[in-house]
Amino acid sequence: MALHRDWHAPASDPYFDVRLWLQTETRRGWVWASNLEHLDLIKRFAQAPLREGIPWHDHGRRMTVVARLPAWMQQAKNRDEVLRAIARIHASLVRT
Repeated sequence: MALHRDWHAPASDPYFDVRLWLQTETRRGWVWASNLEHLDLIKRFAQAPLREGIPWHDHGRRMTVVARLPAWMQQAKNRDEVLRAIARIHASLVRT
Protein backbone atom coordinates (compact mmCIF):
# COMPACT_ATOMS: atom_id res chain seq x y z
CA MET A 1 0.00 0.00 0.00
CA ALA A 2 1.39 3.37 -1.01
CA LEU A 3 1.40 5.91 1.80
CA HIS A 4 2.25 8.78 -0.52
CA ARG A 5 0.98 9.20 -4.03
CA ASP A 6 1.79 11.33 -7.03
CA TRP A 7 -0.95 13.97 -7.43
CA HIS A 8 -0.12 14.19 -11.14
CA ALA A 9 -1.06 10.56 -11.82
CA PRO A 10 -4.42 8.74 -11.71
CA ALA A 11 -5.39 7.41 -8.28
CA SER A 12 -5.78 3.73 -7.54
CA ASP A 13 -7.15 1.77 -4.61
CA PRO A 14 -4.28 1.10 -2.16
CA TYR A 15 -5.44 -2.45 -1.36
CA PHE A 16 -6.67 -3.81 -4.71
CA ASP A 17 -4.53 -1.59 -6.98
CA VAL A 18 -7.42 -0.82 -9.33
CA ARG A 19 -8.11 2.65 -10.76
CA LEU A 20 -10.72 4.66 -8.84
CA TRP A 21 -13.91 5.56 -10.70
CA LEU A 22 -14.45 8.92 -9.03
CA GLN A 23 -11.59 10.92 -10.49
CA THR A 24 -10.77 13.43 -13.18
CA GLU A 25 -7.69 15.31 -14.28
CA THR A 26 -7.24 19.06 -14.01
CA ARG A 27 -4.36 21.23 -15.16
CA ARG A 28 -2.99 21.24 -11.60
CA GLY A 29 -3.42 17.56 -10.77
CA TRP A 30 -6.03 14.86 -10.23
CA VAL A 31 -9.21 15.27 -8.18
CA TRP A 32 -10.34 11.92 -6.85
CA ALA A 33 -12.56 10.49 -4.14
CA SER A 34 -13.03 7.04 -2.64
CA ASN A 35 -16.83 7.35 -2.55
CA LEU A 36 -19.63 9.91 -2.91
CA GLU A 37 -19.36 10.99 0.74
CA HIS A 38 -15.66 11.71 0.25
CA LEU A 39 -16.45 13.68 -2.92
CA ASP A 40 -19.12 15.68 -1.05
CA LEU A 41 -16.62 16.49 1.72
CA ILE A 42 -14.13 17.84 -0.82
CA LYS A 43 -16.91 19.85 -2.49
CA ARG A 44 -18.05 21.39 0.81
CA PHE A 45 -14.44 22.28 1.64
CA ALA A 46 -13.91 23.92 -1.76
CA GLN A 47 -17.17 25.90 -1.46
CA ALA A 48 -16.41 27.18 2.04
CA PRO A 49 -15.90 30.96 1.98
CA LEU A 50 -13.78 30.91 5.15
CA ARG A 51 -11.16 28.30 5.97
CA GLU A 52 -9.59 28.81 9.35
CA GLY A 53 -6.00 27.68 9.73
CA ILE A 54 -5.05 24.97 12.19
CA PRO A 55 -3.02 26.31 15.15
CA TRP A 56 0.65 25.29 14.98
CA HIS A 57 0.38 23.47 18.34
CA ASP A 58 -2.69 21.35 17.42
CA HIS A 59 -1.14 18.28 15.78
CA GLY A 60 -4.23 16.04 15.96
CA ARG A 61 -6.29 17.99 13.43
CA ARG A 62 -3.45 18.00 10.90
CA MET A 63 -4.28 14.38 10.04
CA THR A 64 -7.84 15.01 8.83
CA VAL A 65 -8.87 14.20 5.26
CA VAL A 66 -9.18 17.89 4.42
CA ALA A 67 -5.80 18.77 5.94
CA ARG A 68 -4.18 16.10 3.76
CA LEU A 69 -5.48 17.55 0.47
CA PRO A 70 -2.75 18.82 -1.84
CA ALA A 71 -1.88 22.50 -1.45
CA TRP A 72 -3.27 23.46 -4.86
CA MET A 73 -6.72 22.13 -3.86
CA GLN A 74 -6.65 24.16 -0.66
CA GLN A 75 -5.91 27.47 -2.39
CA ALA A 76 -8.88 29.77 -2.95
CA LYS A 77 -7.62 30.73 -6.42
CA ASN A 78 -8.21 27.13 -7.57
CA ARG A 79 -11.71 26.86 -6.07
CA ASP A 80 -13.54 27.09 -9.41
CA GLU A 81 -11.29 24.48 -11.02
CA VAL A 82 -11.84 22.02 -8.16
CA LEU A 83 -15.61 22.57 -8.26
CA ARG A 84 -15.69 22.09 -12.05
CA ALA A 85 -13.76 18.84 -11.65
CA ILE A 86 -16.23 17.62 -9.03
CA ALA A 87 -19.11 18.54 -11.35
CA ARG A 88 -17.46 16.48 -14.14
CA ILE A 89 -17.20 13.50 -11.80
CA HIS A 90 -20.89 13.81 -10.87
CA ALA A 91 -21.84 14.12 -14.55
CA SER A 92 -19.90 10.96 -15.37
CA LEU A 93 -21.96 9.08 -12.78
CA VAL A 94 -25.21 10.15 -14.43
CA ARG A 95 -24.04 8.90 -17.84
CA THR A 96 -23.07 5.42 -16.64
